[in-house]
Amino acid sequence: MDADRLREDFPILKAGKAIYFDSACTTLKPRQVLEAERAYYEQASGCAGRSAHALAKKTSEMFESSREKAAAFVNAAPEELVWVKNTTEALNLVIRSFDYSQRKKILTTRLEHHSLLLPIMEQQRRGIVKMELLKTNPDGSFDEQSIAATIDRSTALVAIHHTTNTTGMRAPLEKIIKIAHDNGAAVLIDGAQGVPHSGVDFRRLGADFLAFSGHKMLGPTGIGCLVGKSESLEKLDSFIVGGETVESVHIGKVQFMKAPKRFEGGIQNYAGAIGLAAACDYLSKIGMKNVEEHEKKLAKRMIEAVQSVPGAAIYGSPSSEKRSALVSFNLKGVKHHQVALMCDSLSKIALRSGVFCAQPAMESLGAPEGAVRASLYVYNTEKEISLFKETLEKIAKLGN
Repeated sequence: MDADRLREDFPILKAGKAIYFDSACTTLKPRQVLEAERAYYEQASGCAGRSAHALAKKTSEMFESSREKAAAFVNAAPEELVWVKNTTEALNLVIRSFDYSQRKKILTTRLEHHSLLLPIMEQQRRGIVKMELLKTNPDGSFDEQSIAATIDRSTALVAIHHTTNTTGMRAPLEKIIKIAHDNGAAVLIDGAQGVPHSGVDFRRLGADFLAFSGHKMLGPTGIGCLVGKSESLEKLDSFIVGGETVESVHIGKVQFMKAPKRFEGGIQNYAGAIGLAAACDYLSKIGMKNVEEHEKKLAKRMIEAVQSVPGAAIYGSPSSEKRSALVSFNLKGVKHHQVALMCDSLSKIALRSGVFCAQPAMESLGAPEGAVRASLYVYNTEKEISLFKETLEKIAKLGN
């Protein structure tokens, strides 16, 4: 893939406003996505599935076409995709609506984003579930021998990342899913950092649920997806109810619709769904294998660049083959927030610093106070990494 050519599609990059290394937080948007959202407001701007006039019908067509495209992007059926506002809502929907009447144990890891950990912790606080942790190593890898010993017949749900937002490393999902299913447990995958950066095939993966967000894959903010096997979605209790979730309503009696509509209460983010579909089209045109290959090259260069800076410490595996183009690090003698601020002021390099909404993960990796994170995507280049290295070298001198 030609990152230099792709950059022409991104207004912020074309304007030269930043070297953007914060894609794990949110990605930049290409003009194709912006134009798709604008088309909804200019050509339809109605409600889907309610009114019978032409503008409403046009909205319904655009909305359902977007569902088909987003589902196809991860090889799922349209009826298996629920629109949500982000990965956080999708994870909450499953964790708070799952049936724990027969089994009460949820397994996860300390490497998870707060969006996955907190709903589980809340369910435990209410006495609904018991949370247990799969063992992980200080470098962010898994103690794979312990997986079979920890997932057992008392496990209701295994909730786990595809790829972490702290190291860019992937979980051994195939092994986890097989052991979970052998024990009758369901599996929920947080795909927020996985779906944008690799070819995720929901059917082949075999998980029961997959959650991801549009804004991390060139799409708009405020839109995301929960993908679930039809039989798994039907087992979930109601979450947010209201207009469009019901077949009929009488005082004392409600007939809810089947999934996915049962979980899509109220007027939806039609423009967001249409924009996300355009992002799926954009990434599909590039090819997710090409995205992965590009990120492996960037990851290798980024790791080499950071490791060459005196006093730099990288968290997670040093192998670019084991991570996406995401590197978390610290410089000796310089606070992480100071590094990020100086990169911005010296070279217009946009980074993230802190614990990345994953405080237990950063503690387990040996950076309890936080770190600096550089996360790259399809529009980044090796030339940008070279400038980043030069900037870090200048900053590192402050700590010596």
